[in-house]
Amino acid sequence: MPSTATAAQPTIEKDFYRIGEVSRLTNLKPFVLRYWETEFPMLEPVKSPSGHRLYRQEDVDMVLRIKRLLYDEGFTIAGARRHLREQNGGSESEGATGGAASGSAVDGAAQLLSRKMLLDLRDTLRAFLTLLERK
Repeated sequence: MPSTATAAQPTIEKDFYRIGEVSRLTNLKPFVLRYWETEFPMLEPVKSPSGHRLYRQEDVDMVLRIKRLLYDEGFTIAGARRHLREQNGGSESEGATGGAASGSAVDGAAQLLSRKMLLDLRDTLRAFLTLLERK
């Protein structure tokens, strides 16, 4: 049973994780992690003097967020990158301005609603396509 808990989320926090450990923790292949480093500038593990990638806890958390966006929520790589940029930029500006939090909450809700509508539309269109292909 402990192995399923570690696959979903790391239970023991360390200072640094090597790519193999992150691969096991996130259930992703190392080549996927290396590719994501090229596509997501916010994912930037440090390199040891010998050139090994060393992931901090925040890097592991970012990998899990990226995985959720791509695999569970159906984002494209470009869409996930944009979403993460907007979230990071939005949280920084909310802290600086103070009053922007309520406005961005409304914008966030509208974006979620629009996304849900688009996903529902996609599913409906796929169902229609399936019906048409059967005839």
